[in-house]
Amino acid sequence: MSAEIETRLNELGIVIPQAVAPVANYVPYAITGSTLYISGQLPIESGKVAVTGHVGKDVDVAAAQRAAELCAINILAQAKAALGGDLGRIRRLVKINGFVASVPEFTEQHLVINGASNLLANVLGEAGKHARAAVGMAALPFNAAVEIDAILEIA
Repeated sequence: MSAEIETRLNELGIVIPQAVAPVANYVPYAITGSTLYISGQLPIESGKVAVTGHVGKDVDVAAAQRAAELCAINILAQAKAALGGDLGRIRRLVKINGFVASVPEFTEQHLVINGASNLLANVLGEAGKHARAAVGMAALPFNAAVEIDAILEIA
């Protein structure tokens, strides 16, 4: 892992956990050429989904932003696993897709996904600035409040 990324993680108090194994018939990441695709990551912390329910009913924006941060940390965990432990190989975070389990009248999905966007930009610096989508969903696996996937350019 590059020293710069390691320093930022330490300053932010973030410890990258072991990558979570898939729970169905898919792989957690795929590499083709210089592109790393990371499957949707849930807000898993200490082995369980940490934030569940629907934003706008069971979950407020602040808790949902924390869920998005956990998804981003799990994206970094998968990237670390895919890249042999070297997050310094990330050239650029190209795009994230953020899915927010929310009630129909909730329209601040973009604020929720800011939790992930801000964390990734803070950890990866300029390489962490990305395109994204933030959409509302009727439900997500395991009643998770947020799920995020990612596309990265790698060395």
